[in-house]
Amino acid sequence: MTDTASSPRERVTISQVARVAGVSKATVSRYIGGDRQLLADATAQHLAEVIERLGYRPNQMARGLKRGQTRLIGMLVADILNPYSVAVMRGVETACREHGYSLVLCNTNRDDEQESHHLRVLQSYNVEGLIVNTLGHHQGELLALHRDIPMVLVDRQVPQLNADMVGLDNTDAVEQALDHLQARGYRDILAVSEPLDGTSSRLERVQAFTASINRRPGMRQQILECATDLPACLGNFLGASGHGPQAIFTFNGVATLAVTRALHERGCRLFEDVGLLALDELDWHPLVGSGITALAQPTERIGAMAFNCLLERLRGGNAAAQRIDLKAELIIRGSTNPRL
Repeated sequence: MTDTASSPRERVTISQVARVAGVSKATVSRYIGGDRQLLADATAQHLAEVIERLGYRPNQMARGLKRGQTRLIGMLVADILNPYSVAVMRGVETACREHGYSLVLCNTNRDDEQESHHLRVLQSYNVEGLIVNTLGHHQGELLALHRDIPMVLVDRQVPQLNADMVGLDNTDAVEQALDHLQARGYRDILAVSEPLDGTSSRLERVQAFTASINRRPGMRQQILECATDLPACLGNFLGASGHGPQAIFTFNGVATLAVTRALHERGCRLFEDVGLLALDELDWHPLVGSGITALAQPTERIGAMAFNCLLERLRGGNAAAQRIDLKAELIIRGSTNPRL
């Protein structure tokens, strides 16, 4: 009898491992199922050697379905090209790995049909829980899925979905930004956002910005969605410079990149003609001019916290849904030099 599979194309079975190792199938199952602490050290070591020699690879999906556990966590994101999504995903994936779970990532590319498709795909994979950072336009499907599995939202609320949510303290972030700009002497502030399209975090930032400016005598505000004719709108803002030193406050990394490009195309002297403060810290911010002042979101902590909330639900936690808002950190660079 040989200790190897009869053909390299044949999948080694648990029965073969047990026969070669001289133990029962139950013992092999304990070893590969995470209960190896129940086995004698010598038995566990022997099984490890046999499994390595035979090239045995357990079918985790089949084992998971048999036990009702796949150890899979689904994550639905609206835009994988957005650096925020990538950083949050990294936090989720790290936390998954630390607790023995694998992450199944689906990118909707901000497309409603793709969102619906990926929700069906994730159901077919029998994910044990779901982390959602998307437009949430398919509320009915999300609500139906939430009745079957735990779900945690990241950054964006979905109306009528009573689920935990982890994100940024948007009000505090806006206050930090305006406190800084006001202290540096800026009085005319243009806020630039991606299209609002019902996205709760964007709406919260706009509302907090308007409310905060209204409490600050001598400061003027404008709000612009960067899907409009951004270069022309920036030109109009910069041309109306009689109210005092001007600054642009971008509400996320996508808006910051669009504004920086538009300013560069206009030939603005970065950052002498206008100040710039970005919500989101990106790798290229220190490289532009004298550097872009930014509010760094704790993105990886947000991802890890989202997984921890989900894990608590998977373990049977039934407390009321909670919202966890984490604070941003202000990183000061040359784009907001004093104008006093």
